[in-house]
Amino acid sequence: MARSTKASNAVLRLKQRSNNAPYSMVSTGSGHFYLVLGHDPESQEQLCTALDIDDFVRFVNSVQKEAPRKASKLDIAFEAKLKR
Repeated sequence: MARSTKASNAVLRLKQRSNNAPYSMVSTGSGHFYLVLGHDPESQEQLCTALDIDDFVRFVNSVQKEAPRKASKLDIAFEAKLKR
């Protein structure tokens, strides 16, 4: 059960990054997952083949890159100081 939670959380993050585009995941009987786009089951577009959990999460994370996070000058200076 925890494995499918990892996959569904990846899809939820993708929806947040894409302004709630109609992405969803499909789980196969063999424990693989694939990503689809669309609400209507008859017109859904399958975006990948059935993948293992780790490959599926990597694929979902690569579909749309995360928006750059906002950082203040103090945050940037603090991170630079940590790297030294």
